[in-house]
Amino acid sequence: MSDVLAIGSYAAGQWIQPGAGADSVHSAIDGRLIAKAGDCGLDYQAMLDHARRVGGPALRDMTFHDRARILKALATYLGERKQQLYDLSFETGATLADSKVDIDGGIITTFVFASKGRREMPDEKIYLDGDIEQLSREGSFLGQHICTPLLGAAVQINAFNFPVWGMLEKFAPAFLAGVPSIVKPATATGYVTEACVRLMLESGLLPEGSLQFISGRTGDLLQRLGAQDVLSFTGSADTALLLRATPSILKNGVRFMAEQDSLNASILGPDAEPGTPEFELFVKEAQREITTKAGQKCTAIRRLIVPQAHIEAVGEALSARLAKVKIGDPRLETSRMGALASRDQRRDVQEKAQVIEKYARCILGDGPLHVDGADAEAGAFLGPKLFVCDDPDASNLVHETEAFGPVSTLMGYRDLDHACDLANRGGGSLVASLMTHDPQVARDVALGSAAWHGRLYINNRDSMGEATGHGSPLPHMIHGGPGRAGGGEELGGIRGVKHYMQRTAVQGSPEMLRTIGGVWVKGAREMEPGAHPFTKRFDELQIGETLWTEPRTISLEDIEHFAHFTGDTFYAHMDQEAAEANPFFPGRVAHGYLLLSFAAGLFVEPNPGPVLANTGLNGLSFQKPVSPGDSIKIRLVAKRKTKRNDDYGEVRWDVTLYNQDAEQVATYELLTMVAY
Repeated sequence: MSDVLAIGSYAAGQWIQPGAGADSVHSAIDGRLIAKAGDCGLDYQAMLDHARRVGGPALRDMTFHDRARILKALATYLGERKQQLYDLSFETGATLADSKVDIDGGIITTFVFASKGRREMPDEKIYLDGDIEQLSREGSFLGQHICTPLLGAAVQINAFNFPVWGMLEKFAPAFLAGVPSIVKPATATGYVTEACVRLMLESGLLPEGSLQFISGRTGDLLQRLGAQDVLSFTGSADTALLLRATPSILKNGVRFMAEQDSLNASILGPDAEPGTPEFELFVKEAQREITTKAGQKCTAIRRLIVPQAHIEAVGEALSARLAKVKIGDPRLETSRMGALASRDQRRDVQEKAQVIEKYARCILGDGPLHVDGADAEAGAFLGPKLFVCDDPDASNLVHETEAFGPVSTLMGYRDLDHACDLANRGGGSLVASLMTHDPQVARDVALGSAAWHGRLYINNRDSMGEATGHGSPLPHMIHGGPGRAGGGEELGGIRGVKHYMQRTAVQGSPEMLRTIGGVWVKGAREMEPGAHPFTKRFDELQIGETLWTEPRTISLEDIEHFAHFTGDTFYAHMDQEAAEANPFFPGRVAHGYLLLSFAAGLFVEPNPGPVLANTGLNGLSFQKPVSPGDSIKIRLVAKRKTKRNDDYGEVRWDVTLYNQDAEQVATYELLTMVAY
C-alpha cells in the first residue's frame, strides 16, 4: 500500500469523507501512515432516522426467508472477493492464517445465519416462540409468545482484533431479525471493515438504510438511542462500563449487549499426565491460542491451570513449541505469527506484562526478538511471553490483569476444586477449556465452574480430530460470558436473532392466534378443501384446509396379524389376562403403530400428485387405548407451510385420531414435502 486511505463514513445513503481532524492510522508492520479516519461531521440523528424510517420498514416488509436468502447471496458475494480484504488485513499485523480466521470466519458465520433462517424460522414476518398455552378449560382462550423486529436501529461497536468477523457476527443476526445496523469499528483496523462494508453495499443486495458505517468517533449518537434501539459492544471492560453509564441508555432502557475482555483459562485434567494424548493436546492448543492473531483474541488462553506436579513439564514443552514459532512480516509465507495491531497496543501489553511479572516469573520471552523481513521496533511486533505463578492464591491481580497479546501464565492446582476456584477467580470469562479423558472430571468441572464461563470447551483423544479449538466461537453456540466478560451474549443460532426482537405474549381465541401466527391452532376455523388436500400443490393449499376420513373398525384379527407380521407381540396386544392387570389398559388393545398405519391408509391419496415425500412426524402422543371392535376416524388439517426452494416446500399437518365416541385417541404432526 502506497497511498494513504481516506476512511469515510456511510450515512443516510451517502459516503462522507474524513475531515481535517481525522485520526492517523499506521501500519502494524512498519509504522508508516496508511489511513486517515473519522471527523466526518456526521448528523447522527439523520443516521438514526434513516435506519428507522427507511431501513427498518424495508427489512420488515420481507419475511425471515427473504432476509436469509439475501444473507446467503451476500456471503457468496464476499467470498468471491475476499482476496482484497486479505491484502488489507496484512497491515493489521495478521498473517494469512490469522486473516482467514477473521474474514472467512465472518463469511461462514453469515452463511450459518442464512441457513438457520431458512431451516429454523418461518417464511413469515412473525416468529412463534414456544408452544401454544391453553389458558381456559375448553380451549377458546389461548396464549402464544411471538417475536417481532424492534422498530429502531442496532448500533454495533466492534473491537480492533476482528474487523470483519466482529462486524458480520453482529450484522447477520440483526439483519435476519429485520433490524438495520449502524456499524462502528475500532479506528486502528477500521479500514478493513470499511472495505468489507463497501463490498456489501456495492453488491446491491441490501435494502437502503439497512447498513450504515461510522468511521471514527460516535459523537452524541448514544445519547439519541431509545427503547427500540440496541447497542451491541465488543471491547474492554472499562469502555463497556462507560457505555453502560450513558444516561440515555439507562433512562430509555436501551438493550445493551457487551462482550468484554476476559482472562480465559484452560485446565489440564489430573488424568492428563505427560505422554498422554491430552497432555500433548493441551500444550498444542495453548501454543496456538498464544500465537494466533498474536494473542489478540478475546477468547485466547490467559491462564494455564495444571496439576502442581506437572508445572515444570508443561512449562518446558510449551516453551519449546513457542520458541519454534517464526515471527515476521505477516505477508511472508514462512511467518507463523505477525505483529500486534499497533505500537500503542504493544505498549499496553508490555505494561500489563510488567504487572503480571510482580507475581510470576518469566520463563520465556525475556530475550531479544528476531523478526523475519521487518524491523521489530518500527512495527508492533512482540514475541510470546510465558510466566509461571508459583502461588496463584497469593494475589488476585494475576487473575485480573489481562495482557491482550501473546502472553499467558502457568499456575498449579492441588485438586480439582482448587482448579475450578482458580478458573473462577477470573471473575467471569468467555470460555474455559478442559483437557481430560475422564468424564467424571468433566462433570465435576462443569458443576464447579460453568456458572462463571460462557462456554466450556472439553477436548481429548476422542474429539481432537474434529474439535474446533478453545478460541473459536461458533455461530451455533452462544458467545459471551458472565461477570467481567460482560454479562451478555451473542450468536447462539436463532437465540442471537431474538436479541434484536421483542418477545410479546399474545392472548386470544384460536382463530386470532392462527391469523397472527400463520399456523393453524386447534379450535381455529376449519376450511373445506374441495378436492383432497394431497392433490393440491404447495401454493394452492390453504392453512386450515381440513379432511375428515371415514371410520375404520379395528378387529382382533387386525391386532394379531400386525403383531405376528411385525414381531411386536407385547403382552398388552396378545394376552387378555395380563393386559387387564395393567392399569393403563382395559384388556387387549391395538398397537399404537397399527393405529398410525391405519390412519395413513385412511387419509393418504394413493395416486401420483404434488406430495413428494413423508419426511417425519413430531409430537406423537397416545391419549386413549383402542380395543378390538372400536373404530377410528382421522382429522387432517393443513397446519403450516414453509417454502424450501423453487421446486417444493414443507407442509406440516395436524393429525388427530378419534374413536367412535368422538374421544381423542392420538395426535401428531405430519411433515411432507409438496411440489409447487
